[in-house]
Amino acid sequence: MSKRVVVALGGNAILQPKQEGTAEVQFENVISTCIQLADLIKAGYQLVITHGNGPQVGNILLQNEEAKDKIPPMPLDICGSQTQGFIGYMIQQAMNNLLPQRNVGTILTQVLVDAGDGAFQNPTKPIGPFYTKEQAEQLIAQKGYTMVEDSGRGWRRVVPSPDPKAIIEKELIQALLERDAIVIAAGGGGIPVIKDSQGKLRGIEAVIDKDLAGARLAGDVDADILLILTDVEAVAVNWGKPDQRFLHRLSLQEARELMAQGQFKAGSMGPKVEAAIRFVEQGGEKAIIVSLNKAAAALDGHAGTIISK
Repeated sequence: MSKRVVVALGGNAILQPKQEGTAEVQFENVISTCIQLADLIKAGYQLVITHGNGPQVGNILLQNEEAKDKIPPMPLDICGSQTQGFIGYMIQQAMNNLLPQRNVGTILTQVLVDAGDGAFQNPTKPIGPFYTKEQAEQLIAQKGYTMVEDSGRGWRRVVPSPDPKAIIEKELIQALLERDAIVIAAGGGGIPVIKDSQGKLRGIEAVIDKDLAGARLAGDVDADILLILTDVEAVAVNWGKPDQRFLHRLSLQEARELMAQGQFKAGSMGPKVEAAIRFVEQGGEKAIIVSLNKAAAALDGHAGTIISK
């Protein structure tokens, strides 16, 4: 049996810092990334691919803002689904062209969250454009948004970032994997949904952390390995200090202790390490955090940070 790997692509796989976010630029980056993923498949791994969407959903929110007097703005769950669609299309087409004999499919993925999650009382995730104080006050009054001042750069909307509880389409994803398809799912953390009092699904204004959603996806599809690809070569302690040190193997206990010490920042490495811990705790063989261009070496045990029991 081939190893089943959930590959969580960081934003640099789709759009590099300071690049113009044209379709052409994003396609070029996706193709470069998919060449590496195709090599993993040729080496015998079965892949489920998930990805970030931060810059892309930010651009859609800007488009909403610019066109609001002509076209009704769409809610955040709809904007997230749009990015799942077009990024999935890019990855799907690139993988089709690289591996024409394989079936590739993008699943528009809903991720269940708890309506009682404390994150809904404490929104922290900044999204969308910057506003003046006057504009922010208008949005608070008219739409009930939570707005915060962002380091002197202006005011931004913040939304809840609840914990992912389940992948709604997991059985569909499993069925495709049983037919040896390459599946793209839960992009951007998935579309956050809750269940109402009748048990019906409803989209909600929130953003799920993409790495935590990747761990949930990996658990729900019985993956062997969670491979988190980012822009650094490995997890490090004392990041940015003279005594910075990369860590190449961590036990669950060691990883938890370092988290408790505050070694990993909430906005960067923290969610990745937390996702790795959760995946291994729920029965995964191992989780790996590594730079995008060292994925194959990491799966062979020669790069990145491996977290296991």
